[in-house]
Amino acid sequence: MMVFKKTLCIICTAALLSLGAAASAGEEFTVAKVTIEPSDIPDNEALAFTHNLKVGWNLGNTFDAVDCEWLSDKLNYETAWVGVRTTPELFETLKNAGFASVRIPVSWHNHVNDGYVIDADWLARVKEVVGYALGAGLYAILNTHHDIYEAYIYPDVEHLENSTKYLTSIWSQVAAEFREVGEQLIFESMNEPRLKGTNIEWWLDPRDPKSSEAVQCINKLNQAFVDTVRASGGGNAQRYLLVPGYDASLDGAMHKDFALPADAADNRVIVSVHAYTPYAFALQDPSKSDSTSSFSPDRQRDRSEIDRLMHSLYYRFVKEGVPVVIGEYGARDKDGNLQSRADFTAYYVAAAAARGIPCFVWDNNAFTGTGECFGLIDRSTNSFIFPEILDSMMAYVN
Repeated sequence: MMVFKKTLCIICTAALLSLGAAASAGEEFTVAKVTIEPSDIPDNEALAFTHNLKVGWNLGNTFDAVDCEWLSDKLNYETAWVGVRTTPELFETLKNAGFASVRIPVSWHNHVNDGYVIDADWLARVKEVVGYALGAGLYAILNTHHDIYEAYIYPDVEHLENSTKYLTSIWSQVAAEFREVGEQLIFESMNEPRLKGTNIEWWLDPRDPKSSEAVQCINKLNQAFVDTVRASGGGNAQRYLLVPGYDASLDGAMHKDFALPADAADNRVIVSVHAYTPYAFALQDPSKSDSTSSFSPDRQRDRSEIDRLMHSLYYRFVKEGVPVVIGEYGARDKDGNLQSRADFTAYYVAAAAARGIPCFVWDNNAFTGTGECFGLIDRSTNSFIFPEILDSMMAYVN
């Protein structure tokens, strides 16, 4: 029988704290007051482990850069999108700010030969940066990121054989490289696996048989990933492994055909979900008519999508003893809507923490322009451009 306990470390209340910063001209910034009753969390080792991840951060647009064929040296992909080489000081800054974990997205397909053998220099550099994170006392997640192409990973029956070959080749090499590293390192099988370029790329359609086919192919790829990592031995025999459903979406994780892989290790598989929700506020292009730039935890319509997300994940997985990690979330800047972005962050993190779910904020080091500006820390100076968002996050993680 499952034993439950209260997560006493999660007390989702906070005073309205004045930070002396300007949310906008003439306004004083405050951390939103959020009160959420903590849910009962099963008392098991896996959920205790994910609790220790607390609050996480993404090294976005770095090792995951693709379509940079103009570069003669593939090692320069690291700086192609962000213009900054990753340093140990970055991770020290994150640790000192209160982060407990980082996610390091890596695209591998543009660093392999025809036999899917990874460039030695690329793998060595990835290992070096993972070492920076672990050396700073952080947990780290390492994944396969922008590898969703028909020639590499594509979750349908037609491409399943080659997708399995590619995925197992990458993970056999990566697992061997890190087999002596402890459990502070987590492997994540795939990033947002989906039928890229189709009308169901981002939204499963229960009327389309390709949806169910894709979910079942993802199950098989996740199983191949787990089997490959476990077979490499060493620390990988018991390492925590992160697996997504279709597109790493809530609907993918909740799909009736989604299943966790069988595992020789006991309860060492974590469900991976990404959720930029409510979409109209968090991710929709500001030029679109349905985009919104305002969020308030006091408005039920603003909270409802977040509540549905957390409620669904809690009841299907966490309450049953299965850990969940939200590997990406955030709200893009929309013409300086800082107070709303901070309020969103406070509520999102509080709602997740109350249900035993750690969250990793997406940071692509982008601060200006009309694109998806999710920048939080300026990596050239290791300084937080939006300390208000950071403070709103940290107010509720414990």
